[in-house]
Amino acid sequence: MALVGRPNVGKSTLLNAALGHPLAIVSPMPQTTRDAILGVVHHGPAEIALLDTPGLHRPRTELGRVMNQAAREAARSADVIVFVTEAPDPARLRGGAAKDGEHSRPLAPHPGDLTLLADLGSEAPVVLVLNKVDRTRDKSQLLPLLEALSKVREFAAVVPISARRDDGVQRVLDEVAKLCPEGEWGFAPDELTDRPTRFFAGEYVREQILRATKEEVPHASAVQIERYVEPTGGGALHIDATIHVERPGQKKILIGAGAEQLKRIGTEARLRIEELVGRQVNLKLWVRVTPAWRESLERLEELGYNKGEAS
Repeated sequence: MALVGRPNVGKSTLLNAALGHPLAIVSPMPQTTRDAILGVVHHGPAEIALLDTPGLHRPRTELGRVMNQAAREAARSADVIVFVTEAPDPARLRGGAAKDGEHSRPLAPHPGDLTLLADLGSEAPVVLVLNKVDRTRDKSQLLPLLEALSKVREFAAVVPISARRDDGVQRVLDEVAKLCPEGEWGFAPDELTDRPTRFFAGEYVREQILRATKEEVPHASAVQIERYVEPTGGGALHIDATIHVERPGQKKILIGAGAEQLKRIGTEARLRIEELVGRQVNLKLWVRVTPAWRESLERLEELGYNKGEAS
């Protein structure tokens, strides 16, 4: 099952809520998700493999094109597509604070949603998930939006949710479980993903970069795990990682005065990794300037972005 939609509509938040674990990184920054990430949910008798995908967008770099390709490949191969969109922010639509029941015009679909829905193939059933409905107290105001989306294509189900509040997530799983093909389970009951912890180590470093920096730095940053050593018989997990940026100024921002910024990023990432692996982690970070890495297919492959799949 593929989670598909525009950037920043809450696909990764939905995945984490379904798993009951913060596996995927999230941030307010668009295009946080760069790889298709599988999360496994055992929901009653159903095993649901949720594939979180990068937000489909108009790419400005080779990395953006690779991300879009990953999302489209996931949608093409999925048995079920969960199309995630968001309830518009009434305050933003009005250009200021909105009171309950006050809207200058009926809520309408985002043009990007209409384009994406029209581009989806007709082979797999599509469940429409309208996220962030907590923005609107009067849910009847959402009806014109849902009606307009339903005119673009037929949905197997329509589920309004607030993934951040874990409201409606179980109903999404209920609807998807009805559509899953019959077959044997492919994962153990305690398996969350098919990704190695090494992959998430890099993701959790990047998550802290997203939270600690602004403007062009997050988009220009990539994390490469250089060394990952898990001693036999216990002991600390040793991880060495290089953060790639495109310009010297970005490197200066990441390191910070007295290297304090880099230390904070490392500390927070280490805590996230330790939560995942359940053991002590020794994490070392370096920052390297790799000019225009987002435009080089060779560099993207070296950094693990190979058609949207980590190497």
